[in-house]
Amino acid sequence: MIVLDTNIVLDTFVFNDPATRSLKLALVSKEVQWMATQPMRDELERVLTYPKILARMNFYQLVAADVLAHFDGLARITDVAPKANVTCADPDDQKFIDLAVVLKVPLLSKDRAVLCMAKRLLALDVRACSAIELVA
Repeated sequence: MIVLDTNIVLDTFVFNDPATRSLKLALVSKEVQWMATQPMRDELERVLTYPKILARMNFYQLVAADVLAHFDGLARITDVAPKANVTCADPDDQKFIDLAVVLKVPLLSKDRAVLCMAKRLLALDVRACSAIELVA
């Protein structure tokens, strides 16, 4: 099981970043179970309306429904997790940390506010890393 921050979801299903290729294969093959909450999906839906993201989706001939279909088809929605014993500097990222801490699963993110917490999260049995690091 893993938790994916929104930026990793975008890299995987919008930008087709080569660094996330093995992650995408693991998700599609169900080798890895992606855990998420409704607020995570809501955030993704909101981010998909940002002008810079819309421009990239247009370039790749995608629409928000395509990306959300990946989320809906691959992520397992679970209850919102209670607040963890660690607090992220970016409140938008707290929901990802909370779920990863409750489930004690890796949290994939490129966000500095999350990655700078790696040592504190590791003490809670959560590995915070980028998709590249997970594969390595």
